[in-house]
Amino acid sequence: MKRVKSAIIVVMAAFLFLGTSCGNNSKKTESVETKAVAVITVDSLLANAEALIGQEVAIEGVCTHTCSHGATKMFLMGSEKSKTIRVEAAELGSFDAKCVNAIVNVKGIVREERIDEAYLQKMEADAASGEAEKHGEGDGEEGCDNEKNARGETGNSIQERVADFRARIAENEKATGKAYLSFYYVEALSYEIQ
Repeated sequence: MKRVKSAIIVVMAAFLFLGTSCGNNSKKTESVETKAVAVITVDSLLANAEALIGQEVAIEGVCTHTCSHGATKMFLMGSEKSKTIRVEAAELGSFDAKCVNAIVNVKGIVREERIDEAYLQKMEADAASGEAEKHGEGDGEEGCDNEKNARGETGNSIQERVADFRARIAENEKATGKAYLSFYYVEALSYEIQ
Protein backbone atom coordinates (compact mmCIF):
# COMPACT_ATOMS: atom_id res chain seq x y z
CA MET A 1 0.00 0.00 0.00
CA LYS A 2 2.86 2.35 0.86
CA ARG A 3 4.41 1.64 -2.54
CA VAL A 4 1.18 2.47 -4.32
CA LYS A 5 0.85 5.75 -2.40
CA SER A 6 4.50 6.59 -3.14
CA ALA A 7 3.98 5.80 -6.83
CA ILE A 8 0.87 8.02 -6.93
CA ILE A 9 2.77 10.88 -5.26
CA VAL A 10 5.62 10.50 -7.78
CA VAL A 11 3.17 10.48 -10.71
CA MET A 12 1.32 13.53 -9.34
CA ALA A 13 4.62 15.37 -8.83
CA ALA A 14 5.59 14.54 -12.42
CA PHE A 15 2.25 15.87 -13.73
CA LEU A 16 2.61 18.97 -11.59
CA PHE A 17 6.11 19.52 -12.93
CA LEU A 18 4.98 18.99 -16.53
CA GLY A 19 1.97 21.25 -16.02
CA THR A 20 4.19 24.02 -14.65
CA SER A 21 6.63 23.47 -17.45
CA CYS A 22 3.89 23.68 -20.08
CA GLY A 23 2.52 26.80 -18.42
CA ASN A 24 5.94 28.44 -18.71
CA ASN A 25 6.15 27.52 -22.38
CA SER A 26 2.79 29.12 -23.09
CA LYS A 27 3.97 32.29 -21.35
CA LYS A 28 7.07 32.34 -23.55
CA THR A 29 4.87 31.99 -26.62
CA GLU A 30 2.68 34.85 -25.42
CA SER A 31 5.68 37.14 -24.90
CA VAL A 32 6.95 36.33 -28.39
CA GLU A 33 3.52 37.11 -29.81
CA THR A 34 3.39 40.45 -28.00
CA LYS A 35 6.71 41.32 -29.65
CA ALA A 36 5.18 40.89 -33.11
CA VAL A 37 5.37 44.24 -34.80
CA ALA A 38 2.90 45.55 -37.38
CA VAL A 39 4.46 46.94 -40.54
CA ILE A 40 4.18 50.74 -40.73
CA THR A 41 4.93 53.15 -43.54
CA VAL A 42 7.95 55.44 -43.70
CA ASP A 43 5.58 58.42 -43.43
CA SER A 44 4.03 57.06 -40.23
CA LEU A 45 7.44 56.32 -38.73
CA LEU A 46 8.69 59.84 -39.45
CA ALA A 47 5.51 61.38 -38.02
CA ASN A 48 5.84 59.40 -34.77
CA ALA A 49 9.62 58.87 -34.54
CA GLU A 50 10.19 60.74 -31.27
CA ALA A 51 7.70 58.49 -29.47
CA LEU A 52 9.25 55.37 -31.05
CA ILE A 53 12.90 55.93 -30.03
CA GLY A 54 14.37 52.68 -28.72
CA GLN A 55 11.42 50.60 -29.89
CA GLU A 56 11.39 47.83 -32.45
CA VAL A 57 9.47 48.64 -35.62
CA ALA A 58 8.82 47.04 -38.97
CA ILE A 59 8.77 49.46 -41.89
CA GLU A 60 8.30 49.10 -45.59
CA GLY A 61 9.39 51.45 -48.33
CA VAL A 62 11.13 51.78 -51.66
CA CYS A 63 14.90 51.67 -51.32
CA THR A 64 16.25 54.63 -53.26
CA HIS A 65 19.93 54.14 -52.49
CA THR A 66 22.52 52.05 -50.71
CA CYS A 67 25.76 53.83 -49.84
CA SER A 68 28.56 53.08 -52.28
CA HIS A 69 30.98 52.85 -49.34
CA GLY A 70 30.18 49.28 -48.33
CA ALA A 71 26.35 49.50 -48.50
CA THR A 72 26.20 49.96 -44.73
CA LYS A 73 23.30 52.39 -45.13
CA MET A 74 20.19 52.39 -47.26
CA PHE A 75 17.44 54.93 -47.65
CA LEU A 76 13.75 54.08 -47.76
CA MET A 77 11.35 56.54 -49.34
CA GLY A 78 7.81 57.10 -48.19
CA SER A 79 5.01 58.75 -50.15
CA GLU A 80 7.34 61.40 -51.57
CA LYS A 81 11.07 62.07 -51.96
CA SER A 82 11.22 64.40 -48.95
CA LYS A 83 9.94 61.59 -46.69
CA THR A 84 13.04 59.43 -46.45
CA ILE A 85 14.51 57.45 -43.57
CA ARG A 86 18.06 56.17 -43.23
CA VAL A 87 18.48 52.52 -42.30
CA GLU A 88 21.84 51.38 -40.94
CA ALA A 89 23.01 47.80 -41.41
CA ALA A 90 24.65 47.75 -37.95
CA GLU A 91 25.38 44.12 -37.04
CA LEU A 92 24.07 42.91 -40.40
CA GLY A 93 27.23 44.36 -41.96
CA SER A 94 25.81 45.58 -45.27
CA PHE A 95 22.77 45.54 -47.52
CA ASP A 96 22.39 43.70 -50.80
CA ALA A 97 22.65 45.91 -53.89
CA LYS A 98 19.38 44.30 -55.07
CA CYS A 99 17.56 46.47 -52.52
CA VAL A 100 17.84 49.55 -54.76
CA ASN A 101 14.56 50.35 -56.53
CA ALA A 102 12.81 47.49 -54.70
CA ILE A 103 10.27 47.50 -51.90
CA VAL A 104 12.12 46.46 -48.74
CA ASN A 105 10.72 45.39 -45.37
CA VAL A 106 13.01 46.26 -42.48
CA LYS A 107 12.70 45.22 -38.87
CA GLY A 108 14.82 47.37 -36.56
CA ILE A 109 15.18 49.77 -33.65
CA VAL A 110 14.37 53.48 -34.00
CA ARG A 111 17.32 55.66 -33.03
CA GLU A 112 17.82 59.42 -32.69
CA GLU A 113 20.81 61.41 -33.89
CA ARG A 114 21.14 64.91 -32.45
CA ILE A 115 22.90 67.71 -34.28
CA ASP A 116 24.01 70.38 -31.80
CA GLU A 117 26.83 72.91 -31.58
CA ALA A 118 29.34 70.30 -30.34
CA TYR A 119 28.48 68.08 -33.32
CA LEU A 120 28.97 71.01 -35.71
CA GLN A 121 32.31 71.96 -34.16
CA LYS A 122 33.53 68.37 -34.57
CA MET A 123 32.29 68.40 -38.16
CA GLU A 124 34.32 71.57 -38.83
CA ALA A 125 37.42 70.22 -37.04
CA ASP A 126 37.26 66.93 -38.99
CA ALA A 127 36.97 68.86 -42.25
CA ALA A 128 39.92 71.10 -41.34
CA SER A 129 42.11 68.10 -40.45
CA GLY A 130 41.06 66.13 -43.52
CA GLU A 131 39.44 63.43 -41.38
CA ALA A 132 35.89 64.14 -42.51
CA GLU A 133 34.09 61.26 -44.20
CA LYS A 134 33.83 61.72 -47.95
CA HIS A 135 30.47 60.66 -49.28
CA GLY A 136 30.07 63.13 -52.10
CA GLU A 137 28.78 61.97 -55.44
CA GLY A 138 30.44 64.64 -57.55
CA ASP A 139 33.32 67.12 -57.59
CA GLY A 140 33.11 69.50 -54.66
CA GLU A 141 30.24 67.54 -53.08
CA GLU A 142 30.61 66.83 -49.40
CA GLY A 143 27.99 64.55 -47.99
CA CYS A 144 25.74 61.91 -49.48
CA ASP A 145 22.85 63.45 -51.42
CA ASN A 146 20.45 60.88 -49.96
CA GLU A 147 21.59 61.60 -46.41
CA LYS A 148 21.26 65.34 -47.04
CA ASN A 149 17.78 64.81 -48.49
CA ALA A 150 16.72 62.79 -45.42
CA ARG A 151 17.88 65.68 -43.20
CA GLY A 152 16.47 68.43 -45.42
CA GLU A 153 19.95 69.88 -46.02
CA THR A 154 20.53 72.49 -48.72
CA GLY A 155 24.30 73.09 -48.65
CA ASN A 156 27.02 71.17 -50.46
CA SER A 157 30.25 72.21 -48.76
CA ILE A 158 30.96 71.58 -45.08
CA GLN A 159 30.76 75.33 -44.47
CA GLU A 160 27.35 75.61 -46.18
CA ARG A 161 26.02 72.57 -44.35
CA VAL A 162 27.23 73.81 -40.95
CA ALA A 163 25.76 77.28 -41.57
CA ASP A 164 22.45 75.69 -42.58
CA PHE A 165 22.40 73.52 -39.45
CA ARG A 166 23.22 76.49 -37.20
CA ALA A 167 20.36 78.53 -38.68
CA ARG A 168 17.95 75.63 -38.26
CA ILE A 169 19.13 74.98 -34.68
CA ALA A 170 18.55 78.65 -33.83
CA GLU A 171 15.01 78.46 -35.27
CA ASN A 172 14.33 75.23 -33.38
CA GLU A 173 15.59 76.72 -30.11
CA LYS A 174 13.28 79.70 -30.50
CA ALA A 175 10.32 77.48 -31.30
CA THR A 176 10.88 74.61 -28.85
CA GLY A 177 13.67 75.61 -26.47
CA LYS A 178 15.81 72.73 -27.80
CA ALA A 179 19.27 73.79 -29.03
CA TYR A 180 19.61 70.81 -31.34
CA LEU A 181 18.00 69.10 -34.30
CA SER A 182 16.79 65.52 -34.07
CA PHE A 183 17.12 63.14 -36.99
CA TYR A 184 15.80 59.63 -36.79
CA TYR A 185 17.03 56.43 -38.36
CA VAL A 186 16.49 52.70 -38.03
CA GLU A 187 19.18 50.30 -36.87
CA ALA A 188 18.32 47.16 -38.85
CA LEU A 189 17.88 43.78 -37.20
CA SER A 190 16.71 42.10 -40.41
CA TYR A 191 15.42 43.01 -43.86
CA GLU A 192 13.65 41.38 -46.76
CA ILE A 193 13.44 42.44 -50.40
CA GLN A 194 9.89 42.09 -51.71
